[in-house]
Amino acid sequence: SIPGRGAFFIVHKVFGPMQTSVKIEDPLELNELIISLSEKTMRPVSHNRPIIDASLPDGSRVNFVFGEDISKRGSNLTIRKFSKVPLSVTQLISSGSVTPMLAAYLWLMLDEGMNVFVCGETASGKTTTLNAITTFIPPHLKIVSIEDTPELTVPHANWVSEVTRDTGGEGSIKLFDLLKAALRQRPNYILVGEIRDKEGNVAFQAMQTGHSVMATFHAANVNTLIQRLTSYPIEVPRTHVNNLNIALFQTALYDKKGVLQRRVIEVDELIDVDPT
Repeated sequence: SIPGRGAFFIVHKVFGPMQTSVKIEDPLELNELIISLSEKTMRPVSHNRPIIDASLPDGSRVNFVFGEDISKRGSNLTIRKFSKVPLSVTQLISSGSVTPMLAAYLWLMLDEGMNVFVCGETASGKTTTLNAITTFIPPHLKIVSIEDTPELTVPHANWVSEVTRDTGGEGSIKLFDLLKAALRQRPNYILVGEIRDKEGNVAFQAMQTGHSVMATFHAANVNTLIQRLTSYPIEVPRTHVNNLNIALFQTALYDKKGVLQRRVIEVDELIDVDPT
């Protein structure tokens, strides 16, 4: 990450957050770096569109914040690198993120077309888990994935990968638009990179019409999950929430040695929602 003028930082797998010897003190040089990098993503920053989420050519996810009027220490960026080959379920088991019993349970559920949300806070490993468990979807089924920035890697041959397009005006394609289009593509499973807005309502309509849906979602427990789903801007009617079959919750925590670990801490089956 580049938090502004000054040193660059990295997050090391073993040693955690570390300051590097690389630095930029000149605000103009920093702005030029941000602009040139953003142009490589085909989503260039500007004073009109100072905050951009995008993917670099190597697949890394990047967030740009441009201009000293909104970032007082100067323009900043954060790059999140992903493995070229996503982690497998067996690797998640060996690292302790999930148990063999839980993995077997998820296999049974996805084999039967259950709707699953992988929930947790930022950097808790939601996308990694979602990527891994897609291997449990029967290989002959059609999958459509829709995302803001491409992170999902699905092993199925019949996989349609769609990404939003933000032009800042007419011609923009939002998750909501892609999700509506996906319903006309006859998928067996719809994967949503992250539900944040009104596309959540369409996802539950897709569940009601017989499509299986998997998605990541920011929620710490099942109560906050239901609160966020039923309040603005998602506004799913409470009577529809039980179309979601399984909510899996995970978190990032430090073990006794001080090493950051990602763990699935709770799995809930939603049978019905008490309106009170």
